[in-house]
Amino acid sequence: MTRHSPPSNPSRPEQRQDRLLRERVHDPYQTRKKLVEPTVCPECGALYHAGRWQWGSALAAAQRELCPACQRLHDRCPAGFLTLTGAFLAAHREEILNLLHHVEAREKAEHPLRRLMAVVEEADDRVSATFTDPQLARAVGEAIHDAYQGQLDYDYQDDEFLLRVHWQR
Repeated sequence: MTRHSPPSNPSRPEQRQDRLLRERVHDPYQTRKKLVEPTVCPECGALYHAGRWQWGSALAAAQRELCPACQRLHDRCPAGFLTLTGAFLAAHREEILNLLHHVEAREKAEHPLRRLMAVVEEADDRVSATFTDPQLARAVGEAIHDAYQGQLDYDYQDDEFLLRVHWQR
């Protein structure tokens, strides 16, 4: 019995099946190896247990390694940016910043890798914040938008683990 190959179609070039596929989301700070459990971050005290970073107390003999959030803080390499602008911000700056800090505290209590890196008050009508996690930038932006409306825009870089959020009113 002979095998016949399917007829070639000149309008459709053959595609190679052995190509490497690029990852869609790539966080260079994500742990590349399986950590020994328990591992504790010497900076913040977060505990790597059951396959994830969480808050808890570790034994004195626990392995010590910086968590990805502390590594980002040391490198000054944010994964999320939030820019707040507008006359409404100038009039309600303290309330909006309190909301920003409240959302960050709530998220950080549940997810140790979601942290605020810095808040820079650039002008009366402009504030910038940086975060160790893009989800935190999104959560803060959405909370401000839900509370005060305005315009909320997202700019996600497909080839980077980075989110820019802009809110104005």
